[in-house]
Amino acid sequence: MGKQKISIEYPLNTKSPNIVWEQISSAHGFERWMADHVTEDNGVFTFTWGEPWTEQDIRKAQLIELVKYDHIKLQWEEEDDDSYWEMRIEKSDLTHNLNLLITDFAEDDDADGLRILWESNLERLHRASGL
Repeated sequence: MGKQKISIEYPLNTKSPNIVWEQISSAHGFERWMADHVTEDNGVFTFTWGEPWTEQDIRKAQLIELVKYDHIKLQWEEEDDDSYWEMRIEKSDLTHNLNLLITDFAEDDDADGLRILWESNLERLHRASGL
């Protein structure tokens, strides 16, 4: 089975890349909307879902590329192919607000689940930050 590329465009309620950048490029920002606990050490982000007294899911992502106020690209450490996940900030020509463009990869039978997970995370981003 191969992986398919998933692209999601999420409109944001801001024109300020500074606000968006803080949410998508730092451990503190990720912790507000993507995972319960996030740390970063030398370009390796550790995402933890669940509390210490419960069952936890822990995944590490290596920072591949970062262009401030433009995009961040990471790869889960356990991936052994060229797949990655990326968040890119782009300005809408229509509204002049910003859009967050998500690119990720999923096994063919997991694509719908991954899309639902991203949509849920983006809803948490909106609730946590108003974006």
